Amino acid sequence: MLALDLLQWWYFQGWSRFANSLIAKIKGTFEFFSVGLLLRTLFTPYKQLSAEDHSGKTDPASIAGAAFDNLLSRFIGFFVRVGIIIISIITVCFEAIFGFILIVLWPAVPLLPVIGLLASMTGVVIGIFN
Repeated sequence: MLALDLLQWWYFQGWSRFANSLIAKIKGTFEFFSVGLLLRTLFTPYKQLSAEDHSGKTDPASIAGAAFDNLLSRFIGFFVRVGIIIISIITVCFEAIFGFILIVLWPAVPLLPVIGLLASMTGVVIGIFN
């Protein structure tokens, strides 16, 4: 009776819980990297660094220097944010591919002891230590 309950759980509840946890993990990765926030703040200055306010000053050199500092800070912020977004997408792709493989292999896991027993009885060597 216990074996039947285990198999029933494995092929129905356990399988769906595993798939749901995989989806939650992918959503958690997007939240960890804050992809939505990074996209909204893509062109803001890096670490909110910007040149001091030069309003009221008419010196062209100081205005040009402040504009260059602000532009440079925005470029740095853009490239750092794009890099983090690319890393998050790569991470999510690896999680999705690995998770899909595990979901596909999930039904075969209870059969592995039987396959191992049959292989050992027939003399077939399975493994990396041949």
